[in-house]
Amino acid sequence: MFTRTFDAGIVAEHGIDPSAFVQDSQSRSWLGVLRGLHGRGGRGEAKFVRCARGAIHDVVVDARPDSHTFGRHEVFRLDDVDFRHLYVPPGMLHGFQVLTDVADVCYRIDRPHVPTEDVAVRFDDPHLDIRWPLAVSLLSERDASAGSWIDLVG
Repeated sequence: MFTRTFDAGIVAEHGIDPSAFVQDSQSRSWLGVLRGLHGRGGRGEAKFVRCARGAIHDVVVDARPDSHTFGRHEVFRLDDVDFRHLYVPPGMLHGFQVLTDVADVCYRIDRPHVPTEDVAVRFDDPHLDIRWPLAVSLLSERDASAGSWIDLVG
């Protein structure tokens, strides 16, 4: 098996500055685990997300007040079969649920993580109406105590 995990030329072809990315991280989760919805305050955070092992149901919510898609979400399947990368622009909330026994999710972000800028919205917030494919098997304390969409956007 071979896959290219980053290509600055392809990134630049899509109008994104590849040199802006400064940190790579990876998480491992198990079937049914749900992580999110997470975002970053201030100027936000751009990131590339990919699933290096297993499969995930990935959700991105537009939290940019001036956007014509504000409050809407899109769903993507990321897996270790086609190794698609997902670009998440600044101002979005991001979350995923694991669809396989185990999944490794990799993130490439455009600024160092600063925990005091973290924002989180409940995965099951009724205003967002996100349909998750499985029952949630595990939710972190942070995600279980996340605020509402209304708390975030006013």
